[in-house]
Amino acid sequence: MKTMARPIAKSLRFAAFITMALASLLLTGVAGAQSLESVLAPGKLNQGHAKWEDDCKTCHVKFDRAAQSVLCADCHKDVASDLRAKTGYHGRLKPQACNTCHTEHKGRNAQLINFDKNKFDHAQSDFVLRDKHRPLACEKCHVTGKKYREAPTQCSVCHHKDDVHKGALGAKCADCHSENSWKDSRFDHGATRFALVDKHVTVKCVECHKAGSHYKDAPRACVGCHRKDDDGAKGHKGLFGDKCESCHGVHLWKAVKFNHDTDTKYALRGKHAATACLTCHTGRLYRVKLSQDCNACHAKDDKHKQSLGKDCASCHNERSWKEPAKKFDHDLSSFPLLGKHAKVECKECHKSPMFKESPRACLGCHQKDDRHKGTLGEKCGDCHGESDWKTTAGRFSHDKTRFSLRNAHALETVKCAACHKDLASMRKTALDCFGCHKKDDKHEGQAGAACDKCHSDRTWKVESFDHRLTRFTLTGSHILATCKSCHQTARFKDAPSACLACHQKSDKHQQKFGALCENCHNTRAWTLWDFNHDKKTSYRLDGQHIKASCESCHKQPAPKGKAAAPIGSDCVNCHRADDRHNGEFGARCDQCHVTENWKKLQQRRLGQRGWLDELGTGWTQTKGGFL
Repeated sequence: MKTMARPIAKSLRFAAFITMALASLLLTGVAGAQSLESVLAPGKLNQGHAKWEDDCKTCHVKFDRAAQSVLCADCHKDVASDLRAKTGYHGRLKPQACNTCHTEHKGRNAQLINFDKNKFDHAQSDFVLRDKHRPLACEKCHVTGKKYREAPTQCSVCHHKDDVHKGALGAKCADCHSENSWKDSRFDHGATRFALVDKHVTVKCVECHKAGSHYKDAPRACVGCHRKDDDGAKGHKGLFGDKCESCHGVHLWKAVKFNHDTDTKYALRGKHAATACLTCHTGRLYRVKLSQDCNACHAKDDKHKQSLGKDCASCHNERSWKEPAKKFDHDLSSFPLLGKHAKVECKECHKSPMFKESPRACLGCHQKDDRHKGTLGEKCGDCHGESDWKTTAGRFSHDKTRFSLRNAHALETVKCAACHKDLASMRKTALDCFGCHKKDDKHEGQAGAACDKCHSDRTWKVESFDHRLTRFTLTGSHILATCKSCHQTARFKDAPSACLACHQKSDKHQQKFGALCENCHNTRAWTLWDFNHDKKTSYRLDGQHIKASCESCHKQPAPKGKAAAPIGSDCVNCHRADDRHNGEFGARCDQCHVTENWKKLQQRRLGQRGWLDELGTGWTQTKGGFL
């Protein structure tokens, strides 16, 4: 009994508390400023949330605890971003409600974050602590008053005073230094623009990277360190430029070996091999770049006046300027000789040594053969070939035009002349169906010129038509009806859309209810009908009116566009013959009579004259007088 009494007593106390809270709201008038939820709140909010204390819906959704975390994320967008990207401390935690760790309603000064620095695993953050970072105090990186997530992750932010490079090598200190020791570096010189090979490997860093200078300032050119070797008695004294590596190697400075054929882009052959260097290299070697084209030395020998470019070697050789190197390969030019072009003599096209002046367009030589009279442009090769001017098979593809030939339009079925009346007007051929099929249009233009909406290029006959594209969608029994039953001719738009146009003989009302059959009937079956007099009219049917047939009231034919002829809502419109009062009491019969039974009267007070009894037997005397 005691066990049962405890929850009952607890429930009674809670009910009493609710009652008192409601009474307090009603009596003191705080209902306008506070909601019931804020009055029943278990405690004050933290100072940071205090401004929402009277607006519970900011953090709570009625009857949905799971939605609370969504509202938290709406305000704490940085945490929400971590949760979505699964980064940071919150993003790596297992999915759970926010109030699992952060509780509220504990007072203004309550701590919302129960955070133990000693137990925190930094591996759950975006910055894993390794080596010497591990024993550091939190305050070394996390500044008081700022969020933990705002602590910098770049080395240079904390170690800028240790950066002897003064920022010259960028902020990626970890590329060379490690967390174990700042002085230990693991720099790979091969990843720079100057890889160390041979004797450079054994040279100390300070030999090239002078004290007080940035590493990136170290010279990469040989003369940067070997200037004294070039200025010596056996040096070139800068005459051959700064590219020492062209002759010298990193294995041994004194060993020099230069092969013009392999070490340059210009191999010396024929008479060039016996020519002295200074014959061609007249300026400071390597500083003045020597041209490699023949015209640099042989411009006076070029009878083509550079119209063929500067690659003289494609026709001439180094042994003798007049001796041809080989028979000219026309395929290397921009106009390969194919078909009958290969048998044509050079002078037929090249009238002078200015070979490039010869036309490349077909019409340059075949103007007289163009039966299209220039209407198809100058790209004759798109259709014609070099072997036979008249043959076009395999060259021209109608798919490249704006009208692809498919199915019944294919070249195997339809000849070109069927659409193109002559060779000079091919591009003027109409692309719409009417251009060729106007005579086949049995709709007499009524369906427009877009024949492809119904017909296909496989066959002119219509395989299927979607009636939903018209203004008359087929439903119910209309789906099973044949096209001929509504469309008597191919002028489809002449088919009427009114029900009586097809269902005149089914209209048993003889148009007494107008032509809007769809107000009562539907397309499933003509015999299925339904008309809700209460919703579709302003006259509600009740009592004996429900059983009355429509014709008993609507006796006159319906006017055009109406479902029935208007008869008015006064009782006398139908019950004038039943009015024994001869109109003495007006047209509002419903003041006394009821629709269940005309003879049954409802008791009503008639001004100061008394009451009419329910049986309708006569007037009764009242305090107000006699009737």
